[in-house]
Amino acid sequence: MARFIRNYIQRHQHRGNQLLHAVGVPLTFVVSAICLIREQWLWAAGAFVGGYLLQFIGHAIEGNDAGEVVLVKKLLGKPYVEFGPLSKESKFDE
Repeated sequence: MARFIRNYIQRHQHRGNQLLHAVGVPLTFVVSAICLIREQWLWAAGAFVGGYLLQFIGHAIEGNDAGEVVLVKKLLGKPYVEFGPLSKESKFDE
């Protein structure tokens, strides 16, 4: 768990990315789940897609690939950017 947290912090150094994730993550998982429970399918889909879109924009600002993109690129043997330029300045680097 400590490794996951260290990695997450390194991948989310830019304030814009942090703010977009603060909105996007709950929108993706909490709001979409609540909408599903209430059988509001269109709102659930919109919240899920909108939340993910905010997170992808955050990673574009950060200068690195989103975690899901890293996974797919790894599986396909394609180059990927796991850490953006700000992560090199992180006090969490080992």
